[in-house]
Amino acid sequence: MQFIVIAYDGTDEKALERRMAVRENHLKYAQQMFDEGKWLYASAILDDEGKMIGSMIVCDYPSREELHEQWLKNEVYVTGNVWQTINIHRAKVAQH
Repeated sequence: MQFIVIAYDGTDEKALERRMAVRENHLKYAQQMFDEGKWLYASAILDDEGKMIGSMIVCDYPSREELHEQWLKNEVYVTGNVWQTINIHRAKVAQH
C-alpha cells in the first residue's frame, strides 16, 4: 500500500538547528528505506528562501500501522522533535 507522507518542521527559531543536528542520521536511515523498497521517492520541502521546512516521502508499507511501526516510531526527525505536523495520505503511484 502506498502513502504520501508530508511532514512539516516546527516554526520556532531552533527548528532548523534540530533538523541539522539529526540530518545525517535521517539520510542514512532514508538510504536503508530506499534499499528495502519502503521509500519510493523523497524530497525536502523548501520555503521561498530555499530553507528546509519539511519533508515529503512517497512510501510503500503493508498498512498505515506498519508505516508507523517500521518507520515513524524510529525516524530521527520524529524522535528528534524536528517534524511537528505529519500528514499521511494513501496514494497510488502510477506505473511507467
